[in-house]
Amino acid sequence: MPAVELTSGPVVGALGLGCLGMSDFYGDPAERDERESIETIRRALDLGITLLDTADCYGPGTNELLVGRAIAERREQAFVATKFGFLRDQDGAWRGLSGRPEHVRAACEASLRRLGIETIDLYQQHRVDPDVPIEETVGALGELVREGKVRFVGLSEAAPAEVRRAHRVHPVATVQTEYSLWSRDPEDALLPTLRELGIALLAYSPLGRGMLAGAIRDDRFAAGDYRATLPRFHGRNLAANLGRVAALAQVAARLGLTIAQLALAWLLRQGDDVVPIFGTKRLARLEENAAAAMVELSEDDLRLIEQAAPRGFAAGERYPAEELPRT
Repeated sequence: MPAVELTSGPVVGALGLGCLGMSDFYGDPAERDERESIETIRRALDLGITLLDTADCYGPGTNELLVGRAIAERREQAFVATKFGFLRDQDGAWRGLSGRPEHVRAACEASLRRLGIETIDLYQQHRVDPDVPIEETVGALGELVREGKVRFVGLSEAAPAEVRRAHRVHPVATVQTEYSLWSRDPEDALLPTLRELGIALLAYSPLGRGMLAGAIRDDRFAAGDYRATLPRFHGRNLAANLGRVAALAQVAARLGLTIAQLALAWLLRQGDDVVPIFGTKRLARLEENAAAAMVELSEDDLRLIEQAAPRGFAAGERYPAEELPRT
């Protein structure tokens, strides 16, 4: 796995592993295998996939515990990225957001305990709290850095203006946002802003929540699967999206790749400051996706991909209009 030095300093694998689906949101809970998830995390480290992404609301809490167990004897190999901000009860109920400085500190202490580590490599505000000036939140994060509890500060789904305000208070190392062949909005304003400021982009859902991995064939989801709530996975939107993905799969086959490898390789061509964070809990999928880092797409290949999946090809919005994105 090639390593990349982010503009802010940390060196991580060119691909990251999202651990969310190991504990929450996707698939049938009865099919989650903690042992295989731990093996998957450890194999990712073997392959040089060092950035492990989690959050305190995944589970809730249980995903950080899982990651902590997986890296217990391999802490020096892992770049641990977790997030705070969402308030969620143990029964899974959502209670809103908090970017208050006192919550930042309390959440950090709790995450450190669950992860079983002394320092969080990358601590990210999961969503900007509209009721708390971002300067106050990031100021609290800066204090945690000075105390040695956090190495780098990150944001998630922050607008360009919010990123600028935060960066003036304390250096922001990364910003997470959904970025993939079917979610290219970051190219408009966010990515140029990040490059101006020297901030890396962590691309979550680089495989379109399974759509760009060929894992979605219809809208029959397990009870509680988060994708059942998303507009792109229903009705005419789903039919249109499956058609586009089928065309993309033909390009992948022509190049001797799986569609997931094609989608990840395309993202890797967008720059060393873009790190795709794919999610999987399966060893076989991990190996398949990791191989994308070895793919070299030519300009002709990129043109074929653009023809099959032009910008804006996805039908439907990323999230319901009334919902604050949670992943």
